[in-house]
Amino acid sequence: MAPSVPVATLIYDGECAMCRASALWLMRRAMDGGALEILPCRSAPRRHRFPHLTDEQCMTAMQLVLPDGRVLAGADAVPELFARIPHWRWVPTLFSLPGMRPVARRVYAWIARNRMRISCAVGH
Repeated sequence: MAPSVPVATLIYDGECAMCRASALWLMRRAMDGGALEILPCRSAPRRHRFPHLTDEQCMTAMQLVLPDGRVLAGADAVPELFARIPHWRWVPTLFSLPGMRPVARRVYAWIARNRMRISCAVGH
């Protein structure tokens, strides 16, 4: 069966336990539609396939490479990620609410800066 949505690639910090767990959670749930693959930031396949994305960009925020080549980073990738997951496709609607994107960007930036501490605190 062909995927209902073309495959996007999520590039994440493979050295962060919380990031790995989150990427795997997303990929498993998107498997029904075959719409998502994941690659660790500092992996050879990522560097080969997406050389235009630097390690610094990937380590600052997750990067979602869409099938058309556009790249969404951090909180801007979240609605597109959830749009690819059955039973979670309502989440992008929240991002269309007034003021939600700026708040999501601030929250994401804080989580990204503190991801290693958060991983340790929650036991990842």
